[in-house]
Amino acid sequence: MRIKNKQYSRILLLVGATIIVGLTLWSSGHIARTLRIEEQRKVELWSEAIVQRAELVGYTEELFASLRREERDKADLIGEAYRIIQEAEPGAPIDLTFITRFIQANRTIPVLVYKDSVLQADIHVAPSMRSPEQLDSLRDAMAARGSVIEFEQGPTLFYDQSNRFRDLQTVMDDIIHSFISETVLNSASIPVLLADSTLTNILRADRFAPKDLSDTAALIRRLAEVNPPILLDLPDAGRRWILYDESIVLKQLRYFPVVQLLIIGGFLLLAYSTFSAFRRSEQNRVWVGMAKETAHQLGTPLSALMAWVEVLRSEGVDEAVLMELGKDIDRLRTVTDRFSKIGSEPELAPGDLGAFVTETMAYLERRMPRAVEFDVVVAEATLRTAFNPALFGWVLENLTKNAVDAMEGTGRLSLSLRDESGLAVLDVEDTGRGMPRRVQRQVFDPGFSTKTRGWGLGLSLVRRIVREYHGGQIVVLRSEEGVGTTFRVTLPLVSEDLG
Repeated sequence: MRIKNKQYSRILLLVGATIIVGLTLWSSGHIARTLRIEEQRKVELWSEAIVQRAELVGYTEELFASLRREERDKADLIGEAYRIIQEAEPGAPIDLTFITRFIQANRTIPVLVYKDSVLQADIHVAPSMRSPEQLDSLRDAMAARGSVIEFEQGPTLFYDQSNRFRDLQTVMDDIIHSFISETVLNSASIPVLLADSTLTNILRADRFAPKDLSDTAALIRRLAEVNPPILLDLPDAGRRWILYDESIVLKQLRYFPVVQLLIIGGFLLLAYSTFSAFRRSEQNRVWVGMAKETAHQLGTPLSALMAWVEVLRSEGVDEAVLMELGKDIDRLRTVTDRFSKIGSEPELAPGDLGAFVTETMAYLERRMPRAVEFDVVVAEATLRTAFNPALFGWVLENLTKNAVDAMEGTGRLSLSLRDESGLAVLDVEDTGRGMPRRVQRQVFDPGFSTKTRGWGLGLSLVRRIVREYHGGQIVVLRSEEGVGTTFRVTLPLVSEDLG
């Protein structure tokens, strides 16, 4: 019943922990999904705004191109008007009123009129540019752009774009250059980059770590898989692609459940370790108190038994019987000594472990059911180990009694002691009912028992005696249901000079 209750408690704890972990992961995942949907919606609006602004920039550029053509046509008309005036014959019946008014109506296009490299007139040139040196420099700039109209016998006209158009063109250039940095890169709160038309080179990038930018091809390929690239057609720049990633907040939120579970797990582990330490400490105090009280209670009847042996000897009872009775009394004295030493540091003394095991097993064999066959094999060489006879005898007694109980009073118990690589190796093997793996993992736990009666402390104390007091190890070497179980105890050997 105690085992089943413990199993039910563990199952309930496991189910509760699973529910907590599931709720944590679900809530965090739900928040991440909601944030991602909201982020995608904002990115879609942002990308639509980018495309619309790119179209607006393109439309504006087309408008400027139209204005540029119109000014060129106007400049050509002005040149044609000058040509007509220059080619008009004196006294010819030609009305030049409209042509003269057309030339004078020009208020925007700068025009320089030269004849034989001598400036004849400057029309609509800014006052700050009318020094001879500045006019010559302006003429050379106009000539370099091809804005020249020459007559066979007459002046040469140099013209330029209007001041208003140049101002608008400067504004347009600023819009195009700032469009990428302000609209494309800085308007979004997500990592974003601008790639060329071939999607191989990164032109601009924002909110990316330097290590991400070290491998351009891998970064572009990954971003293209995360979100579809946005196409941009910019004037004077050609086709460009915008690629973007998930926001840093969303990425961190994905790892939040893992971090949260690690924190919760660490806290639970710390709480469990603390609780287990307190529980073990409380158990140890209870066991120590029970053991010392047992030793105290055994002391009075033990003294009485020793006195009764002397009375029986004085009445002529068979000495062989008294000798066996004396062995049992010595055994009781050993048990009392064991209980009295629980809770205190035992004294270890180097000795022949083989001789002690042989003597102890001989005593136990005479007091076990006759249907149990004992096979004790001890190495011929002396195996010197530091051990406490009272406590290690308790180990042998517990292992023997457990083996006999597992065989239900019938079977074979084999014990072998040998030297392996500087260790004394003791194997205790029975032909009992064996243990499933679940029981093998719990067999040394305090309070665990497969018997209907018992405290479940025997093997727990055995492990403590072997590991904590003697610096050795005890394990279930093998166990198979219906075949038997083998326990292995290993103790370090000591050299002769320590004796």
